[in-house]
Amino acid sequence: MNLNDLISQLVIDTKGSPEASFFSIAADSSLRPFFPELILCLTVLLMLLVRLFKVGRSVNASWIAIAGSAAALYFCAPWEHLGAALSVEAAADPAAITRMELFTGMLVVDTFSVYVRSLLLLFSVLFVIFTMLSGIPDHEDGPDVYALILGSTIGMCLMASANHLLTVFMAVEMASVPSYVLAGLMKGRKTASEAALKYSVYGAGAAGVMLYGISLLAGLLHTAHLPTMATQLAAKLPTMTGSEVVVLALAGLMVGVGLAFKLSAVPFHFWAPDVFDGATAEVNAFLSIASKAAALALLVRVTLGIGMEAPESVRPGERTAALAAAPAEDAVAKVALFRVEDEAPSAETKPAAVEAEPAPPAVETKSAEEKPEAAPAAAEASATEAPAAETAPETSSAEIPHEAPAAPAVSPLVGVRSFAAKLIALFAVLSCTFGNLAAYGQTSIKRLLAYSTIAHAGYMMMPVAAMLMMADINNPGAERAAASLAVYMAVYMFMNLGAFAVIATLRNAMRSEQIADYAGLIRRCPLTVICFSLILFSLIGLPPLSGFIGKFAIFASLAEGYQSAGPVDGFFLLVLLLVGGLNTAISLFYYLRLVKIMTIDEEPKDRRPFTFSDVSISGAYLWLLTLPTVGLIINWNGLNEMALAAARYLFN
Repeated sequence: MNLNDLISQLVIDTKGSPEASFFSIAADSSLRPFFPELILCLTVLLMLLVRLFKVGRSVNASWIAIAGSAAALYFCAPWEHLGAALSVEAAADPAAITRMELFTGMLVVDTFSVYVRSLLLLFSVLFVIFTMLSGIPDHEDGPDVYALILGSTIGMCLMASANHLLTVFMAVEMASVPSYVLAGLMKGRKTASEAALKYSVYGAGAAGVMLYGISLLAGLLHTAHLPTMATQLAAKLPTMTGSEVVVLALAGLMVGVGLAFKLSAVPFHFWAPDVFDGATAEVNAFLSIASKAAALALLVRVTLGIGMEAPESVRPGERTAALAAAPAEDAVAKVALFRVEDEAPSAETKPAAVEAEPAPPAVETKSAEEKPEAAPAAAEASATEAPAAETAPETSSAEIPHEAPAAPAVSPLVGVRSFAAKLIALFAVLSCTFGNLAAYGQTSIKRLLAYSTIAHAGYMMMPVAAMLMMADINNPGAERAAASLAVYMAVYMFMNLGAFAVIATLRNAMRSEQIADYAGLIRRCPLTVICFSLILFSLIGLPPLSGFIGKFAIFASLAEGYQSAGPVDGFFLLVLLLVGGLNTAISLFYYLRLVKIMTIDEEPKDRRPFTFSDVSISGAYLWLLTLPTVGLIINWNGLNEMALAAARYLFN
């Protein structure tokens, strides 16, 4: 078998002829949506080659990482449609991105995955620039560190596109394992080694629990394909025994444990404060932003896969159905590696299906032959019914009683969605409350932000609960709930990355990460303190900053979910809304305390002398991250429309 024969068997786009080159097939095929991950894989390979041949001193690995991340972002983001979305009259078109499943349904590419992956890749570009300016990693360790960062980013992109429980677990582990190594980046420091050890041990335990839950779900439902799971569950749930229902709930809880660990949600947050305190600010930014965004996207995928029946067009893999229908000798050559549901097959793409169409005439002939046999039976039936029709009394239309319309059948999945929503709501309440209360009294700025990220994980889980309660009841409302999560993920990326960039910049100048040493910084670096204060105000959610817009969208989705679900079923959403507002008020005190220390308190006399300049490349980078937190109020509708377009395919 030569290369062209192999390509013809693995043909991805039926428009490509077997004689076409591999590169022309790849460039014109639907494999293009998977280019970002492939580019990142090539970049990681290049990093390893740089390290292997010891050319790191002559080649700057950070520029390679930036180029790879930027190229991946270019192929991922729908640039031709962003202009319309960012205009004042935003009208993002979700149909611009065709939904498709890759590798027999293991991965899915739709507007939601494109949005999250674009966000992750944009963060990757900004993060590598951040590490260049902060000086960590150094020139020697750069190839290793950037290979780990991009490798973990690949796993996070796969988490956003996961469409199968096996892919879910593999993507989570691919994102997690490099993070364990990054936590111990500062070699020779006891706290860094302790952070890496704690993170890896907790991560291994959470992965084992999650894998056990996945095995229980797959065994109970006889499928691991996410769009198929809800259909199987709806069919089996009415006949399940009590023990099977307990196993189902236990399996869902175990999968939730793995996702809660990635989100650092209470009570699976124990690793976060110690890891954040021992790791560098750069690694903390990576763990608190990218890891949470990918875990939230995966949480949405898994909960909808279990709790909401997908349309019939996306349930079974087309590859499986086509293999069953196609002749054995042509099965490999005529089946695509993935399917496109939203595009009708064109005349150019139909030859494989047309060749296998001799069956319909046979069906018509058979039905024609059976008609004479059916005719006498039909005649007898009509003759029997005729006297009955003659003897039936005539009734006027006014006398015919109008039957009341039948009540719509209640889906057995309502209980599943309610259980999942209440479990997520419990995690959200615990995370918000504990994170904000534990932030009081912290003396290390990194530990304070560690508890802040725990609290924000709770905020970002709230719209998922509202989304589940509105699914199949108020799908437009469920879309708005998912869109509010997408908006807050984008806002949170700039807020938290800016906060950790300030910490790293001040650490390099002061050689300290203690809050007490931030006293009176307004006199030394006023522009940096202004940037940090704006970011902290946005983390609180004060208007008119972007944090306020994100939290307002989340709270609005909770209110709409309460109205849609009713005062009984949706009561816990009202509780979530009140808890969210109360925790926002609680967070005021420790964020404003930090602002007060930087602006009002006197400089400590025992602080090490340092020099700092606001007018620098690092200062410009800080303003670059701060501007979106301030400027989003000018045209927030553009981001909102992109988020709505991202969420639309989840429910249609």
